[in-house]
Amino acid sequence: MDRKEKRFESEEQQRTRFQIELEFVQCLANPNYLNFLAQRGYFKDQNFINYLKYLLYWKEPKYAKFLKYPQCLHMLELLQYEHFRKELVNSQCAKFIDDQQLLHWQHYQRKRSALLQEQAEKSQTSKDAKEPKQISAQSVT
Repeated sequence: MDRKEKRFESEEQQRTRFQIELEFVQCLANPNYLNFLAQRGYFKDQNFINYLKYLLYWKEPKYAKFLKYPQCLHMLELLQYEHFRKELVNSQCAKFIDDQQLLHWQHYQRKRSALLQEQAEKSQTSKDAKEPKQISAQSVT
């Protein structure tokens, strides 16, 4: 949609369009939904492909902050490639993506905690190395 068309939308129409596009972009995080779209030929329609290109504005931080499922942005990026769109017709492809997402979610918290702990330890080690050593009264005598 170009700027001229946006000017003619009321504030309510803009809000509604925003909500619809937000919901649709987040649906792209679901590999089974992508498989559904692929099997019904949506990814062969040039208008639909152009719409997916238009939706890339959701990657901008001012819009991305509204997303609850950020992996939808990765899927939106992958949908820009014809080969990926063609592969989604295969249910096994969608199943594989779904399995990988589930594994990521299951192990994310543990991996993230370990990474944060490692960073905290490195930070403490470098802080300790920078602090001058204090000489105690016992070591002087």
